[in-house]
Amino acid sequence: MAIGSDHKRIAQPKPADYLAVMTRAVFQAGLSWAAIDAQWEALLAAFERFDPRRVARYDTRDLARIMAHPGILHSERKIEATIHNAQTIVALEREHGSIRAYLGSLGSYEATVTALKQRFRYVGDISAYYFLYRVGERVPPFARWIQTVKGTHPRIKEMVGAGARPTLTRTRPEGRSKKTKAR
Repeated sequence: MAIGSDHKRIAQPKPADYLAVMTRAVFQAGLSWAAIDAQWEALLAAFERFDPRRVARYDTRDLARIMAHPGILHSERKIEATIHNAQTIVALEREHGSIRAYLGSLGSYEATVTALKQRFRYVGDISAYYFLYRVGERVPPFARWIQTVKGTHPRIKEMVGAGARPTLTRTRPEGRSKKTKAR
């Protein structure tokens, strides 16, 4: 299965998984999520499978190449956001050793969302929840969280399997597994 091609949780995300999931959330914002599902293979090709180190080095030629790539949304701002987000992931890996370690250092869900919205482009409350859920971080139960955002958002409810699990499993950086209650 292609990287990020479904909406399931990723047990042991790699750096490319983090960028792929975040990019999916960025591109889905304000659009039909089914449209991005249909474009996913083309987006994988355009962004070289979301290798953050490669995407972080993209320049204006790469931006033009992606804008001309067939079969994808040609939003210059979202493409630029993906490049910026790759640069941020690379910087955070350098600073913290891994994205997982960085996310784990932030404390509460609310603090994590605030940090994501400050550091990354085109990340809001819904995309932050989707991102954190997909990469295996602890998130509040969907029924509680959805009350904090405007609108009904049936697609995200479907994607995260709202109510499917009362607890979430997250692998700790030391490699040990610990069952934790969702916050």
